Amino acid sequence: MQIQSNICVIGNGAVGKAAALGFAQAGLSVTLLVPPAGGAETAGTASWDVRVYALNHVAYELLTSLKVWQALDASRVAAVDAMDVKGDGAQAGNLVFDAYGARTGALAWIVEDSNLAGALDAALKFAPNLRKVTGRAVELHTDQQAARVRLDNGDVLEASLVVGADGAQSWVRGQCDIGIDYRSYGQRAIVTNFECDKPHHGTAFQWFTASEGIVALLPLPGNRVSLVWSAPELLAQTLLGESLTQMAERLTALSGERLGQLRPVQPEVVKAFPLTLMRPHSIVAPRVALVGDAAHVVHPLAGHGMNLGFADVEALIQAVAEREAHRDCGDERVLGRYARARKEDIFLMQLATDGLERLFSTDFEPVRIARNLGLNLVNKLPVIKRALISHAMGKRT
Repeated sequence: MQIQSNICVIGNGAVGKAAALGFAQAGLSVTLLVPPAGGAETAGTASWDVRVYALNHVAYELLTSLKVWQALDASRVAAVDAMDVKGDGAQAGNLVFDAYGARTGALAWIVEDSNLAGALDAALKFAPNLRKVTGRAVELHTDQQAARVRLDNGDVLEASLVVGADGAQSWVRGQCDIGIDYRSYGQRAIVTNFECDKPHHGTAFQWFTASEGIVALLPLPGNRVSLVWSAPELLAQTLLGESLTQMAERLTALSGERLGQLRPVQPEVVKAFPLTLMRPHSIVAPRVALVGDAAHVVHPLAGHGMNLGFADVEALIQAVAEREAHRDCGDERVLGRYARARKEDIFLMQLATDGLERLFSTDFEPVRIARNLGLNLVNKLPVIKRALISHAMGKRT
């Protein structure tokens, strides 16, 4: 069987679903290819999903325009009203941002993966001109007329444009022979949730330490926080071998009683993800555009991986929507405009996250002193602070 559409999106994550939804709502015919169901998924058994995203204003505006934000369970979304960043050592630097100073209602919003996926799935059911196909792609061929994706059952998906939204190990990227620059950080992101005795007041806390990595506690509704601990490999193994109660004691000590005693959210769930930097040599190929982790993988210290993906979707939809009448969706000029539109934003985020990770991973005392002085200095310079927070929110100063 051959299925034809304007756009074929490969990938079943939030970025792929948002891309399929956006193109369909823009009046284009869309095929969304999702992989066959794998093993049992346990995320839905937890009271609070341990995988969360700090969505910025770009993500908020895109999801609102797609009518997805309104479908989220608002009782499970926490606004980030302030960010408290601390350095390490006896003279630890401190940098604080708040929504009031940034002249905005919230700096970001913490949303569970399951809440976001559920809202996107609900919206996809009502999307016009969209067909969801379950299968596994085995071949991708392109020519001047179209791109064709052959599935393992022999079916062929034909489209003017294939959108690769299939993650860091992207099959689409591999089919296009796009090379990558890759570096392992030698760290794992450990994620889980805790109850806290004291209210967090919508504050996201982050500690940069040389020996124990980067620790972030993000606000959840109620007196709960979500942990993202970017821990060096040996420490990660130790933490994963301990009970969550022991981890809670470590975090209670680290936070200096700011949140009071921490306790694991029940039922106890913890996950760990290896951390890498991945730079594809291009985010486009003939009749192919990459979005999300297929196009870039960054360190989670700034929480912007998902935001970069949603910004990709916004830019790609805009480039296609603004194409000249004689160009189809996968025209080389159209994809070139998308690549240029995303180049600076992706480069700056990769530079910032990689640079900060390198800066705070050394124990060299002069560097430790300099970085703590730097945090304190930036905290006293309102112009620089406003520029930093505007960039984090996805706004332009």
